Amino acid sequence: MDAAAVLAWYDRHARDLPWRVSPSDRARGVHADPYRVWLSEVMLQQTTVAAVQKYFLRFTHLWPTVFDLAAAPLDAVLREWAGLGYYARARNLHACAVAVVERHGGIFPQTSEGLQTLPGIGAYTSAAIAAICFDERIAVLDGNLDRVLARYYALDVPVREAKDELRAALQQNVPERSGDFAQAMMDLGATTCAPRAACCLICPLQPDCRAAREGEPVFYPIKPVKAERPVRRGHAFVMTDAGGDVYLQSRPGKGLLGGMTEVPTSDWVSELSEAAYPVVGNWRHRGQVVHVFTHFRLELEVWSSLVPADGLANGWWSPPSALKGEALPTLFRKVLAQAGLG
Repeated sequence: MDAAAVLAWYDRHARDLPWRVSPSDRARGVHADPYRVWLSEVMLQQTTVAAVQKYFLRFTHLWPTVFDLAAAPLDAVLREWAGLGYYARARNLHACAVAVVERHGGIFPQTSEGLQTLPGIGAYTSAAIAAICFDERIAVLDGNLDRVLARYYALDVPVREAKDELRAALQQNVPERSGDFAQAMMDLGATTCAPRAACCLICPLQPDCRAAREGEPVFYPIKPVKAERPVRRGHAFVMTDAGGDVYLQSRPGKGLLGGMTEVPTSDWVSELSEAAYPVVGNWRHRGQVVHVFTHFRLELEVWSSLVPADGLANGWWSPPSALKGEALPTLFRKVLAQAGLG
């Protein structure tokens, strides 16, 4: 692999991202901020750059440093995270900020090994921070790079079956400018060697790319056989009081959507049972909401009713005008919208 050609391409075509130090600034000695790189990498897991940028700018406006984020209430962090999904990331984000402040005086460890001692930082994120911020010569292999390397080597098995081999091959090619190289490879996958199109004529890896030589680069990576996603079913209960306020409560701190805000629901099970309403009311069926999680599809029957404001001790009443500021994940915003409160 011609790392020099990749870096030359990056010097000309690097994307302008709010957490990134440009290659020209990097050449002048400007270093990337580990806090901003870490925050962006956590946000980018399972999410696109386009979706992340507004969240990143909002977070760094509210909490410009790791000290600010560590001092923030977890509820506030979860509220700002709402819409990004995979909410365990937000809880780990807050826990990691606290750990950096309490264990390391607000200074991130400078090696991938040291970074992995922090909550929520695994092999990929630690490698990305260590390379981008500290130029550790370590392979950074994300989903975009999976695709680039699968095409470069014309990999004849799904990527997950050859992850270790791809990482080892990439490691052999990491140059001294390891941070710029990691970001260059990410940019190649995001722009030039994209999922549905490969612009081989302008790609710096084209001369040695086996998929380009075959003339069918988008054939790779080979897709694994998908297991059928199971379906779970349940009921969601939207309650309003005489003043129009909506009853909300917090989900348990651990587990799916942990610590986020919800309306009451039944258990989510494979076979739908009759609705067991949480309180007596004139319940009306408002239709169904479908939400797809990573490992299952959820179908919720939505019910609404006007109920007395007393007798519900585990949550709180929120006026409709305040719903936007609640830590409601996308699923429960769908439920409220289905009940006419979106």
